[in-house]
Amino acid sequence: MLNVTQQQKDYALYRLERAEEDLESAMELYEDGHYRAANNRAYYSIFHSMRSALALVNVDSSKHSGVIAEFRRLFIKEGLIPVGVSQMIGSAFTIRNASDYDDMFIASKLETQEQIDNAKYVFQQVSKYIADIMSQL
Repeated sequence: MLNVTQQQKDYALYRLERAEEDLESAMELYEDGHYRAANNRAYYSIFHSMRSALALVNVDSSKHSGVIAEFRRLFIKEGLIPVGVSQMIGSAFTIRNASDYDDMFIASKLETQEQIDNAKYVFQQVSKYIADIMSQL
């Protein structure tokens, strides 16, 4: 069993709330036809979901790549989160970068819907993991 402080629990829950808020924003932006911005919010939902789980093991990184690497190492490789999430994270990171920084990137409706669906799935998996851990504490 994990030895989790109250502060770690608070960080985990706060970050999970941020993930949910970003997911809701992604869906609203998608409905309004703002696909580039929706891709950004879908990625940040995944990012904050990862950071919420990492808070429970007192791990963080100042870089997105560090958060991704640590999440994959501690949760996906250990079988705590489904392995398919790894590809979803990579895709979200790539598409968010293209949406934010590539002037020639055109975000399609279909691709953006996939990113939102992936963000929902990651959020659900991490939420379930955190709920399971919290119930054991």
